[in-house]
Amino acid sequence: MSLAPSVTALIEMFAALPALDVETVSAAELRALYDNPGPPDPALASIEARDLTVALAGRDRPARLYRPPGVANPALVVHYHGGGWVVCTLDTHDDACRRLCAASGAAVLAVSYRLAPEHRYPAATLDCYDALVWAHANAAVLGVDATRLAVAGDSAGGNLAASVAIQARDNGGPALKHQVLIYPVTDATMATDSYTAFGGGEYLLSKAAMGRFWRDYLGPMPAAAAPLADILATPSLAGLPPASVLTAAYDPLRDEGRAFAARLREAGVAVTEAEAPELIHGFWSMAAAMPEGQAWHAWAGRQLAAALG
Repeated sequence: MSLAPSVTALIEMFAALPALDVETVSAAELRALYDNPGPPDPALASIEARDLTVALAGRDRPARLYRPPGVANPALVVHYHGGGWVVCTLDTHDDACRRLCAASGAAVLAVSYRLAPEHRYPAATLDCYDALVWAHANAAVLGVDATRLAVAGDSAGGNLAASVAIQARDNGGPALKHQVLIYPVTDATMATDSYTAFGGGEYLLSKAAMGRFWRDYLGPMPAAAAPLADILATPSLAGLPPASVLTAAYDPLRDEGRAFAARLREAGVAVTEAEAPELIHGFWSMAAAMPEGQAWHAWAGRQLAAALG
C-alpha cells in the first residue's frame, strides 16, 4: 500500500525546508524545532486534563492527568512520550493522550521524564518506573483503580514503557495488566532491513537521527551495559504483561518493533500486533498532520479497554 496522502504532503513540506544536520545540531535547537504542538482538537474538549507534580526521590517531575468524562474510579494508563529521549514534552503528546483516554475509557497519566544528553541513561527509565510506583501509591488521590494499571508510549516512549514493564516484573510490582508499545525503539544495532529501506531521511526519521539519539542517551556507555535501553537483548521476557505492539510500514523502526513482539511471544507473553500500512514514524503525536493515524489511537484504546475492563 502507498503512503497516505497526508504523509506525502508532510514529506514534501519538510523537503522544502533548509536541511538540518541532525548529528551536529544542539539539543536546544532540536527542541526548538520539535517541541511545537499544534492547536488542540475541539472534538477532545470533553477530556478533563490537569497538571500535577509527581514527587520522586530527590526530583519532582511534571505530569498531566487525563480523565474520561463520567467514569468513576477508572483504570490508569501511564504514558511516556517519544522523542529519542532528547526532545518532546507533555504538550507535544497532549492530543495523543486525550485520544487514548477517550478511546480506552481509562485515565491517562502523562509523565515528563529527564531528557538526554543532560541526563543520560538510566535517568529516563528510572523516572518512568518511579512514576509508575508513585501513581500506584497515590491511586486514591488520583481517583483511579490501582488494580488496573497499564503503560504506553511511542518510539523512545515505547522503549521506556517496555523497560518499565521489565522493572515492574523484576522489582515485584506494581502489577501491570497491559503494555501498549507504539513503534518502540528496541534495538541499538540499527541494522535491520527497515533501516536500510526507510532510514535515509526521506521518511522524516533517519538512521543518522536515531544514531544521534542513541549517543545522546547512552553517552560513552556501550549498549550491552544498558539493558533497560537495548531491550531486544533482554535475556528473558517471560512474565511480562500482555502487549499490544503497533508499527508503521514506512518506519526505520518497523522491524525492531516486529522483532520485540516476536520475542515476547516466544517468552509466552500474549501479544496483539498490528501495522499501520500507510504511515511513517511519528503519526502517534501528529494526528493533526496525519489524520489517517487517528484510527490507531482508537485501536490502542480498544486494546486497553479489553485488557483493563
